[in-house]
Amino acid sequence: MKSSELLRRVKLLGFPLLEAEESQDVNLTLAEVVKSRNMRLWEGFPIILVNCAEKGLFNYDKVKKYLKKVSEKTNFTLLVALSLALYKLFHLKFSWVNELYNCLPDKRRKKVEEFLEKFKNNTDFYIADQKMSAQRLKNIFNNYFRQTQSKLNELLSIKDELNLEYLLSQIFSPKQKELFLKKLKREKLTKTEKEYFSRVVKKKVLALANSNLHRLAQRLLEY
Repeated sequence: MKSSELLRRVKLLGFPLLEAEESQDVNLTLAEVVKSRNMRLWEGFPIILVNCAEKGLFNYDKVKKYLKKVSEKTNFTLLVALSLALYKLFHLKFSWVNELYNCLPDKRRKKVEEFLEKFKNNTDFYIADQKMSAQRLKNIFNNYFRQTQSKLNELLSIKDELNLEYLLSQIFSPKQKELFLKKLKREKLTKTEKEYFSRVVKKKVLALANSNLHRLAQRLLEY
């Protein structure tokens, strides 16, 4: 795949900050990112992964099927381990993280903790023969989340935005959460999204907003 085409497809997956508007096989795109050995794309892998997984589009096994070489599969598992370490560093609690962690081979699970220590100590490391800067990876990821959370900051007075992300995951499916946030930020919904929001998501929102239900939930937590 030409690098220009790959860059275009990656942008559609949220790196940089652009929404996906076209139908594409995101698992194939992730595989192409791994195979590209493009440092800029590898640095954005944790962002691309979280965007795909949060929308319920990421499939670990499907990405691996697109990778034919042993070295490509190795690099993929290392990039996943790197991503999980980065999420842990920033205390991000996504509902799919544990399942993804269990998909990794045992030796790659150990790499999560190794990468985490390197991030904490700002120690550079290599994946394949590519040198990766721990500080730069942290800056890219942190800047991305700071920008994406800024819209919510304008709408909600919440001290811990990442806790909100976790709480929403307990109530809504990835797609439902996506529509909830898009509606909250007054972003344009497609006709299909509007119908799904009214038919499914709005009912959950109404239940959450019900004062009687809230009072009962508070009483239950006191027992």
